[in-house]
Amino acid sequence: MYMQFSNSRSFTRGFIILASFLIVVLIVWNTYYLFQVFKDEERNKVELWAMGTKAVNDPGLQDTGLELTLRVIRSNNTIPVFKTDKRDNILDNNNIPPDILKDSVKLYNYFEDIKKQNEPIKIMISDSEYQYIYYGNSPLLDQLKYYPVALILIIVLFGALVFNFYRATKIATQNKLWAGMAKETAHQIGTPLSSLLGWIEIMKVDNVDETTVTEVEKDVNRLQTIADRFSKIGSEPVLEPVDIVAETEKSFEYLRSRTSNQVEFLYKGPDYPIPVMLNKELHSWTVENLVKNAVDAMKGKGSLKLIIQDVDGIVKIQVTDTGKGIPKKQYKKVFEPGFTTKKRGWGLGLSLTKRIVEEYHKGRIKVKHSEVGVGTTMQASYHKA
Repeated sequence: MYMQFSNSRSFTRGFIILASFLIVVLIVWNTYYLFQVFKDEERNKVELWAMGTKAVNDPGLQDTGLELTLRVIRSNNTIPVFKTDKRDNILDNNNIPPDILKDSVKLYNYFEDIKKQNEPIKIMISDSEYQYIYYGNSPLLDQLKYYPVALILIIVLFGALVFNFYRATKIATQNKLWAGMAKETAHQIGTPLSSLLGWIEIMKVDNVDETTVTEVEKDVNRLQTIADRFSKIGSEPVLEPVDIVAETEKSFEYLRSRTSNQVEFLYKGPDYPIPVMLNKELHSWTVENLVKNAVDAMKGKGSLKLIIQDVDGIVKIQVTDTGKGIPKKQYKKVFEPGFTTKKRGWGLGLSLTKRIVEEYHKGRIKVKHSEVGVGTTMQASYHKA
């Protein structure tokens, strides 16, 4: 049933696109046809005008014929016209803008431009004498000439709008799917976690080594935190005033204890609490993603530094690594869903981090600085509560 629905939707989309394309082609062709019709009519007008100017100089023309000829000449009040001799000396003109007529240089340049627009009309005065009629396009024809371009631009903009709409709809659908999968994952993890908590209690009763029990308990609590994170995806998290210094250091120290000794962890932060409106689980996820991303960039070997700064009501968390670095043109791209430089990975870590920091915690995250082959500094900024 779903496949039939999908095929039907694809067919409808294809039909709409094809129909739109045919409509555009039809409109452009019709506009071109009208343009040619107007162009032919204007040439006929100029030919009549040329015949009229020739007839005016005929001494045998009667009064009635002269009046009709003058009416033909005066009927052209839109098409710019130049009459020249065979050496291109201007003998007469019509419908030339007054400001151009006043300036001989402008008039010459205008005449040269008119000569390029249409094939001239040749008037035979005698067997050895002839004149040329050069004419340009009327304002109406000029406007009509640019109409197809404007139409195509409108169609392109409309197409871009439709594309963005479909893309936004697709992304929204994918986000709902991911949110549903995340919640289901959290639900599935809940059952074995409950069982593990029971086994920890049994280990305590059986006097198992306290250090072992404590470490297992930490990992189980961590799994509970992860399950809680996934359950919050797609829903508005509850924010509360939290000491961002203590929460950040706690997450950092947990990751330090479970990362290879080949990575040197350095921490520097204020020695006083700084309240920020946060969700603890999601903030812990932010720190974890930034630290893990830094460790991956160094391929598990190097120096990792986390610094917390309190500057003018803004708390800045900077994570610096000595990894491969990021080219400047990819600074924004690293936060896009699916972008990854690793052979394995979904490219969701930094995109989720950006969403947590900016959408949920109303902060900002960016690549503060990076140099290829030297390392990268990521910075997340928050407003103090």
